[in-house]
Amino acid sequence: MICSGRYEGSRGALRLSLPFVPGTMFESLQQTLGEALKRLRGRGRLTEANIRDAMQDVRRALLDADVHHQVVETFLTRVTEKSVGQTVLRSIDPGEQILKCVYDELVALMGPVDTALPAARKDRPAIVMLCGLQGQGKTTTAGKLALTAKQAGRKPMLVAADLQRPAAMEQLRLLGEQIDVPVYLELGQIDASGNRIGGPGAVEICKTALARARDRGCDLIILDTAGRLHVAEMPMEELRQIDRVVGPDHVYLVCDALTGQDAVNSAQAFNEALELNGVILTKMDGDARGGAALSIKEVTRVPIKFLGMGEKLDRLEEFRPEGMAQRILGQGDILSLIDKVSRVQSEISDEEREKQQKKLEEGSFNLNDFRKQLDMLKKMGPAKDLINSMPGMSQLMPAGQDPEQSIRRIQGIIDSMTRRERADPDEIDYDRRLRIARGSGTRAEEVKQLLTQFEMMRNVMRAMAKMSMLERIKMMSGMSKMGAFMPGAKIVSKGDTGHRKSPRERAEDRKKKKR
Repeated sequence: MICSGRYEGSRGALRLSLPFVPGTMFESLQQTLGEALKRLRGRGRLTEANIRDAMQDVRRALLDADVHHQVVETFLTRVTEKSVGQTVLRSIDPGEQILKCVYDELVALMGPVDTALPAARKDRPAIVMLCGLQGQGKTTTAGKLALTAKQAGRKPMLVAADLQRPAAMEQLRLLGEQIDVPVYLELGQIDASGNRIGGPGAVEICKTALARARDRGCDLIILDTAGRLHVAEMPMEELRQIDRVVGPDHVYLVCDALTGQDAVNSAQAFNEALELNGVILTKMDGDARGGAALSIKEVTRVPIKFLGMGEKLDRLEEFRPEGMAQRILGQGDILSLIDKVSRVQSEISDEEREKQQKKLEEGSFNLNDFRKQLDMLKKMGPAKDLINSMPGMSQLMPAGQDPEQSIRRIQGIIDSMTRRERADPDEIDYDRRLRIARGSGTRAEEVKQLLTQFEMMRNVMRAMAKMSMLERIKMMSGMSKMGAFMPGAKIVSKGDTGHRKSPRERAEDRKKKKR
């Protein structure tokens, strides 16, 4: 039986000049590595002693992040060998040079990666088989992968070959309806408990699905196979039979990044049974440690292909070792951010885009427009993920502040204003701020802070209106004032760069005070 459905997007306006808030992915690793590398900054030269001291801190950071111990030792050996004995140019900070060595080795540790899906053959569609333990997000990932392929111009079909988990086929059918992708399934008979009895087996279902996909003109089929709670209980022989009979072009293991070393162990076991072509790590949006992402390729020699960054079907990212290394080192991932913005902007009508552009150029962008864009921000994914893509932004945000709560707080303040106040924030005086604060459950100081920072942002947006997307991102990454656009965040006063002044500048300031 083949089912099909429909996927509908939404429309709206979007600009890059939105508030960003801290994420959690690799947060602990970022902090510890940052402290270790910071100690090397300002030193006149690199020595074997201070490099090895720094590497001890890096070792602790990696082990705390649940990185495999063999990977840690190999990684540190490579970084140390690269660093010791290097000539440090006077124009280069030793800490920055070590940072470059760490970055290069992180990229080498996780790459190279080719995320392209296999092309269809002359006589049949391409076949991708997903395998993995239960509860790792395999069925949802099948839907995400199908949507990704469809958006790239492919014609995918989903195949429900998981006959073990109750309701697995129904879940895949519903996912297919959401994204308008056909689903091949054979329900058989269902007993009183909802379990399937009778009907063709998984191997036969995959064979029949291949013929049906060929008839429908599909160029890619994605097999969602059965799983178990433990590797020892996995139906490996069934997977081997599917592999032999159907001959998938790629076999991907789907595993939960939060399981850390268990994900590495699963990858080893499945690779020995099936010869994996890649790994898809799910729940990366909640992984503060990142040990699995750093360990899998080195231990198993199987590359990570995709990352699941949330529950929604459009939350699947191609794995980029360079971008991941930048995130780990707190430097953001601009290419990932550009991709997210491009996808959302593609849903905006030309008329709406021109309307927003005109408002920006005229400086008439107001809090009503900003409120709409807060809603559009959600379409780019959780705010905690976006902050990891923005270079330097995580260091500029208030520590310990919940990202989604911060967005809701801003929305609450704006929603407590009248339409006229949102259209002309300059009208909001002290009494109005008190009323708005009472209505939003905040303090008058927070309302004033939001208005002050909105005015700063509006001025910047006016200047950014004629820039390209990449130019806007680069400008945003270098602006510390934009980093604190949150109630409760520190506002940098005019003329204060936020950096420590040089001895000469401090001496001049003392002379001015004496005068």
